[in-house]
Amino acid sequence: MSTRLTSGFWVSAYLARLQLAGIPAYVTAKGDKTAGAVVVKVALLDGTARAYERRSDLTTGARVWMELADGPEREVDVMLIRQRLRDPDLWVIELEDRAGRTLLDEDGLSS
Repeated sequence: MSTRLTSGFWVSAYLARLQLAGIPAYVTAKGDKTAGAVVVKVALLDGTARAYERRSDLTTGARVWMELADGPEREVDVMLIRQRLRDPDLWVIELEDRAGRTLLDEDGLSS
C-alpha cells in the first residue's frame, strides 16, 4: 500500500525543487490542500506553453504526468480557465522556462 502526499504538501515540495533548479514558478490557482488535482503549465517564453496533468496510465495503473495541452500560451490559458471552472479544487502551477523544463520526470515527482 502506498501513501499519497496531500496536494498542498506536494505543491510546496515541488516549488522548492523548482527554486533550487532556478526555474521561476508561481501558484496561480490554489486548490484543495488535501486532494486537489494539480496542473503544471510551463511558458516557453516565445508565446507558447504546455500544460501537464497527472493521470492513471490505463495499461499499467501507474500515475504518470501526461501532456494536457500544447500551443499558443493564450489558448493554453483559456483551457486552464475552463478546467478550473469545472474543478474549483484544482491547483495550477505556472513555470517559466525556455527549455520547457518541469522536473516532473525526476524521482519523487514522476510517479
